[in-house]
This record gives sequence, structure tokens and C-alpha cells, in this order.
Amino acid sequence: MLVTACAGSGGAGAPSTAPPSATPPEVLCARIVAHWSREVLDGGTYGDYQSMGLSNGQYDILRSVVDDARAAKKREGAGAAYELINRQSREGCAARYRSGGPDKGPWR
Repeated sequence: MLVTACAGSGGAGAPSTAPPSATPPEVLCARIVAHWSREVLDGGTYGDYQSMGLSNGQYDILRSVVDDARAAKKREGAGAAYELINRQSREGCAARYRSGGPDKGPWR
């Protein structure tokens, strides 16, 4: 019988050294806002926030980010716009979730 182990797995039956952890909501928010901001910037049109999987508050962040990214793209090119999208998505979502999340209902 041939037994193999995945590289870095610690061998068969070895306990995991790191417990699984949930991704913080501000990180998830930043990822999805940045993704859809790039899509909107490249496609030129907004979709429905619910079809994007965004809350109303996250959509507000997206609209602000895209407005600034469009201006940056005209001035400095797409690379600068993408950097701005990443930075402002992280900042906007960090501010939104600083107190733990939306304060009134799921779509705030």
C-alpha cells in the first residue's frame, strides 16, 4: 500500500496548528466593494446593489469609490485607479464596520 501526504500537512492524522477563523466583515466588505468597483469602472455602468450582493451602505461606499476612481483613471491611468479602489474600499469598509456593523437593519 502506498501512502502519501500533502506537502506541509504535518502528516496523516496530525492536528492542525492554526484554528480556522472567520474573515472579519470589514475585510469581506472591502473585497466585494473593490471587485464591483473595478467591474463598474471597466464596464461603465452600475448594477443593482442587491444583485451584486451588497448592502445599501456598501453600495454607497462603491459609488464614492467609483467616482474617485474614474477621475483618477482620467488623470493618471488605470493602474492608479485600481490602487485607489483598493485603498478606498479598505478605508470605507473599515470605517463602516468600526463599531461592529450596520446599526439599523440589514440594508443600512
